Amino acid sequence: QVQLVESGGGLVQAGGSLRLSCAASGRTFSSYTSGWFRQAPGKEREFVAALSRSGANTRYADSVKGRFTISRDNAKNTVYLQMNSLKPEDTAVYYCAADEAYYIGSYYVDYDYWGQGTQVTVSS
Repeated sequence: QVQLVESGGGLVQAGGSLRLSCAASGRTFSSYTSGWFRQAPGKEREFVAALSRSGANTRYADSVKGRFTISRDNAKNTVYLQMNSLKPEDTAVYYCAADEAYYIGSYYVDYDYWGQGTQVTVSS
């Protein structure tokens, strides 16, 4: 199993940037496909980005393409989400997720392991 802890959330003005981190402990992190999801109040959890075990392959939601970048450092057991040009509609709790499958899923059911979430608030 793997345990995930997110950090880096906060309050930022529209147009600003934040970098989220997801620190993993437990099994070797390079054995997991990793992703980020978000959930705004009253809405379902939605896919943001994901990347393969090596980090060579990535997948993004259309709403964040060109603004967000997902990356990982397996030596540090950490996945990152660099968020630029933030918009008020990006406001949500952001969750890190991991799964042992090789497939880079975009549905929450594709992931078995989840962090507790970190709040991102973008003011207009």
